[in-house]
Amino acid sequence: MSRIIIFDTTLRDGEQSPGATMTSPEKLRVATALTRLGVDVIEAGFAASSPDDTRSIQRIAEELGAGVITGRKNPKPPEICSLARAIRGDIDAAWNAVKAAARPRIHLFLGTSPIHREYKLRMDRAAVLKKTREMVAYAAEYDAHIQFSAEDAGRTEPEFLYEVLEVALEAGANTLNVPDTVGYIQPEEFMELVSGVFRHVRGVGADGVFVSVHCHNDLGLATANTLAGLRGGARQAEVTINGIGERAGNTALEEVVMGLDTRREYFQSEHGGFEHGITTELLASTSRMVSRVSGMPVQPNKAIVGRNAFSHEAGIHQDGILKEQSTYEIMRPETVGVAESALVMGKHSGRHALSVRLEELGHKVPEERLAKVFVRFKDLADKKKYLTDHDLVALLGSNSGEEQQLYTLDDLQVTCGTRGMATATLTLRDPEGRPETQAAVGAGPVDAAFNAIDTIMCTGSELMRYRLEAVTEGNDALGDASVQLRTADEGTDNLQTGDARRPIYRGQGADQDVIVASARAYLAASNRILRARAKVSGGEVAEAAKKTAEKTA
Repeated sequence: MSRIIIFDTTLRDGEQSPGATMTSPEKLRVATALTRLGVDVIEAGFAASSPDDTRSIQRIAEELGAGVITGRKNPKPPEICSLARAIRGDIDAAWNAVKAAARPRIHLFLGTSPIHREYKLRMDRAAVLKKTREMVAYAAEYDAHIQFSAEDAGRTEPEFLYEVLEVALEAGANTLNVPDTVGYIQPEEFMELVSGVFRHVRGVGADGVFVSVHCHNDLGLATANTLAGLRGGARQAEVTINGIGERAGNTALEEVVMGLDTRREYFQSEHGGFEHGITTELLASTSRMVSRVSGMPVQPNKAIVGRNAFSHEAGIHQDGILKEQSTYEIMRPETVGVAESALVMGKHSGRHALSVRLEELGHKVPEERLAKVFVRFKDLADKKKYLTDHDLVALLGSNSGEEQQLYTLDDLQVTCGTRGMATATLTLRDPEGRPETQAAVGAGPVDAAFNAIDTIMCTGSELMRYRLEAVTEGNDALGDASVQLRTADEGTDNLQTGDARRPIYRGQGADQDVIVASARAYLAASNRILRARAKVSGGEVAEAAKKTAEKTA
């Protein structure tokens, strides 16, 4: 059996998906879930991209990458990795970010395709080879596992790709990554390209040398190409939870893992069998948590973890499932953690039981926050017959739960209908606990509530995205709202997208009342704006919030 190394890049490539940027506390939560899931390598970020990314990686390295981890198939801590361009400053930043880990990794990359050489790098083949040798050798001076990626390998001339990889190996690389950076290649081509690495690159196949594959989904072939790469000899798969990532996304971790497990006999007969360290029963809960933290919803028909992945509506299918589950299901839902208990938690459950269940779902809630969540839990439990795992996760409320709360929602009333303007009257409590009430009109009740919040908080933000969906089925389902706000602020070191001048801030909220859920989400994002401004100005958060909210004539 060959051990497949699962290299998760949710926190780096996944976070590059537009709108999926995460805060440092959220990254730590995701990294904790990935550790519990059993991934071998966590690419925690791109240290040179921002001081906040550096701090996030350092914290993950210190808290998750430094000791023996219980509850994993492999008790060793995951390797903690930072991306770096083939630049000395990037490499130094990567090392400083991951050096606290027991198993640090530096991942440097350089474009190799004709398109990248000519238009991005302005370098010929000789210059690329020289830069590869110099920068890999420089990185190898650090006491870390060194991974080199030939960016856009899928469109690189095979003979030149093999030459670059051999130079990287000679210079001290431990892992050679073959990325299909733009999702261009076909599975048969990719398997041949990867197998060619073993035939043409001297040193590949030796102990301690690994070949990796990293595939994008632009043509919907990311998982197929990754499995083809493993069939070609690679033993590391680079993946993300839910397949989030640049453009159409990356290879989904859950698809590769369950592809290997479901077709175990096929890979056994053809390749001697593959094994991995993933606890598959945690796939569904990890998927939900990443979706919530990143603000990226999982499409209902998503393989393995989508809402419809184990649903059957057609009569023929339902009849078949009732007679024999394997007629229309190639894997049992409980193997990926989809099966839910009919009564997970109820109004008689205690705070300790809630804490334990949330931690099982990937959410370790601090004691001071748990008290507030428990109040909401009891309130909801009195209204619903039972609470599902989805309800419990949604109860965590806004995604700013681990951050200091500035303005909080005290009361909200709306008036709307077919005649007249929708009106919202709400009361917020400022950072010192003083109530302020404001009424506003809008195109609908949600718009009116947002306008009232804007009037009190004066963030000057622009609504970029608003999403509302039911957490569970039924008339008593929780509504889960998500918003993204953009400001005109410049130079903030917070939730930035590709345009550093126009940062985007996310907020989420949940409530049985969808208007309240929407207001909570908008409030969470607005609070983040105030926190970011206080951080930039160097002032106290509460003081900055008060000054921001002062009315001007």
